[in-house]
Amino acid sequence: MERKLAAILSADVVGYSRLMGADEDATLEALRSHREIIDALIGAHRGRVFNSAGDSVVAEFPSAVEASLCAVQIQQDMAQRNELVPLDKQLQFRIGIHIGDVVSEGGNLFGDGVNIADRVQKLAAAGGICVSRNVYDQLTSKVSFKLESMGEHRVKNIASPISVYRVLVGDAAKPRPITSRLYALARRSSRVAAIGAVLLAVISSLAFWQWQRSGPARDGFPSVAVLAFQNFSGDPGLDSYGRVIAEDLTTAMSRFPDITVLSQNSSFGFDATDVTPGQDLKVDYIVEGSVQKKGSGLAINAQLTDVSTDAHVWAERYDGREASDLQDGAIGRIANALASEGGAIRRYEYKRTEGKDKTDFSEYDYFLSGHEIFARFASIEEHDRAGAIWREGLEKFPTFGLLRVSLAWYHFFRPWNFNTDKRAADYRRAGELAREALAEQNTSPRVQWSGRKLMAYIHWLEGNFERAVADAEAAVALAPYDADTLSFLSRVQAASGNTTRALEWVQESVRIEPTVQRTTRILAWIYYLTGEYEKSVEAAKKHQELSRQFGDDASFYMVTSYVRLGRMEDARGALKQALEAEPQWSQLNERNNHLERPYKDSAVFERQLEDLAAAGLPELPFGYDGELVDRLNLEEIKAMTFGHTLRAKDMRSGSSFTDVIASNGTIQSSGDFGQDTATIQYLGNSLICYRWKDTGPNCAAVFRSRNETSKAAGEFTLVDAWGEYRYSMEK
Repeated sequence: MERKLAAILSADVVGYSRLMGADEDATLEALRSHREIIDALIGAHRGRVFNSAGDSVVAEFPSAVEASLCAVQIQQDMAQRNELVPLDKQLQFRIGIHIGDVVSEGGNLFGDGVNIADRVQKLAAAGGICVSRNVYDQLTSKVSFKLESMGEHRVKNIASPISVYRVLVGDAAKPRPITSRLYALARRSSRVAAIGAVLLAVISSLAFWQWQRSGPARDGFPSVAVLAFQNFSGDPGLDSYGRVIAEDLTTAMSRFPDITVLSQNSSFGFDATDVTPGQDLKVDYIVEGSVQKKGSGLAINAQLTDVSTDAHVWAERYDGREASDLQDGAIGRIANALASEGGAIRRYEYKRTEGKDKTDFSEYDYFLSGHEIFARFASIEEHDRAGAIWREGLEKFPTFGLLRVSLAWYHFFRPWNFNTDKRAADYRRAGELAREALAEQNTSPRVQWSGRKLMAYIHWLEGNFERAVADAEAAVALAPYDADTLSFLSRVQAASGNTTRALEWVQESVRIEPTVQRTTRILAWIYYLTGEYEKSVEAAKKHQELSRQFGDDASFYMVTSYVRLGRMEDARGALKQALEAEPQWSQLNERNNHLERPYKDSAVFERQLEDLAAAGLPELPFGYDGELVDRLNLEEIKAMTFGHTLRAKDMRSGSSFTDVIASNGTIQSSGDFGQDTATIQYLGNSLICYRWKDTGPNCAAVFRSRNETSKAAGEFTLVDAWGEYRYSMEK
């Protein structure tokens, strides 16, 4: 092994799983051609790709300047390639750069230098570049582009905040005027007919975009009619089959609370041969399709059309051998693809607010404008921008429950997705807003579904498992074909001990929409809980193949399942792999997680922790040994802290604070971070765990000072999952 300093560039595709789910072949081909360009640019800037999995690229460079110039050129080239590609099919990369200490082994690089580059990358917007402070310092006066501070960010498993800067590449990164694009296209192509087709497509797109800017306003949720599917097979026996498909699809789509679906009695008098079925039916969208024989099997074709523009929004084909099996499988998938939170209708609806003055925004416009940003999960800054839009809308329309419950989700996902400091405060505010929205009279099904879905998690975090399960069941009943709802709420069932129900929901989610990323790691968890350890390992491996998101979660269930199978060497190997991604992870982190997101039966957690410990997961981070003789036991911790006022200093950031601890262990803390209060949540195993009002659970071990002078002054060190703190007794 060799240690060295390196400039690390980390890049991945935004929304890769969505793109793969929409068109796997086209996405893989686009990724291949994009990678050819990216790899060539990395080589031209003296870089080296040392890791590449799925949609990700991680490379090292000899300097921050070379890495940054390469990143800018990558984004400029990607922007040009995307100019004539529909927005929902574009491959957009986000890039992060950091200089740090790395360990080289077998051509691969490991360590915080690589991990921080990955964390910085996750803060970049689609098509954007972010760099850490040490990269910023290296670029000063050496590059032509500007950098804008994004402030300090706390990122997962990095103890100290990271200063992050956004790269501003000016006009070079902006899309060129449409005339310049067409000129460049014509210059590159020798086929006049092809140019004419592209020109026609561009002109049509511009006309549609202009219609969206000036088109008629609509204040509420979209409406949809499902027409009877036509029989293109020539087999009269399939006439009724097409009608049954449409009937079932009408029923399925009506179970999504975001849209209004016209009854089949109203829509089945029309079909695709009518001149204006959508306008005559007075709906915003129509779903039409066909059934036909395909070899020895059948095919169902479906498409979605915007009535006002006659634009085709979405289309897909589903193949099968048995008519009944094909029908059962296709209905849920079509309904989910069209009407779910991330479905084609919602994505298309986002266009309604493009270019529209906010003074003309309706309640629904505010919802759409915020949700378009919220759904991308791009960065904490973008997330906060979505919250600001919903907050502004709620001030203008204070009785609109959809904005209130949306703002609740904003507060919930701040700590859940971005690991913010005041986690408990955000969760508390999320619960308050959701309860207010649900308490309003005549709430819409959308508000009820969204509110119940969120309250299932809030009750889980509060330890109220009966209410959590009741809300989860209510939310699924309101949207039984929504794959995301099923997988998301299966975790509530698993934590509550209802593993059979959890497995049913996640398997149904996979059946409806196989590309939902979290399902494989949830399966790894559930199979571990049910004692099906081989299946747990298989699901964890599948998750690592399909997704880079939260791969360490799946790895830990692989570890525990290997331990249960008695395969200790495999368990230690899986743990090593997991710790490469999260090197400071420890049993302390696991206990914090359990206190925040508990099992109904705490013995399940203790068994899980024992399995991780058996594989070698350290009890404490930062190299602390839980067996050291200078570690305080519980009675010593109480004697040195309870009933005392203590002054403390963060040994990493240098911030200071004062803890006033009552005789029962409750704390009032104030200092550079602000103020907070805490009560004891757990005492055991020489650990003291507090529940802070604003920041949530935190467990720590305490060590007496080894310096005799410091011992006399009553000094000791407290170690938690994120840092080390030096305490001295004031009185």
